[in-house]
Amino acid sequence: MQHVHVRRGDTVAVISGRERGKRGKVLRVLPIGGRVLVEKINMMKKHQRPTQKLRQGGIIERESPLALSNVLVVCARCDKPSRSGIKRLADGRKLRVCKRCGESIDKG
Repeated sequence: MQHVHVRRGDTVAVISGRERGKRGKVLRVLPIGGRVLVEKINMMKKHQRPTQKLRQGGIIERESPLALSNVLVVCARCDKPSRSGIKRLADGRKLRVCKRCGESIDKG
């Protein structure tokens, strides 16, 4: 299991691969495989057979997981992809911070 630096709902930028430079919202994090599902990034075509649930078959497009190492969190203040660090608050809580500007990444 890999250390996860992104959470569901974060805006991330792809830093390598064929989707490099694109940004999207994290839909799902898969820590066991060290992968992340990003909205409208790494789209794949799936040939779907009609089933009880899905009456209409055909070719559907959906997101495919990316490696966690290929994405960086986008800081809201700098508006640039940056590494994230962890800062401990006085009350003991942990907070993710941008390594570029020191601003909090978490919305809490």
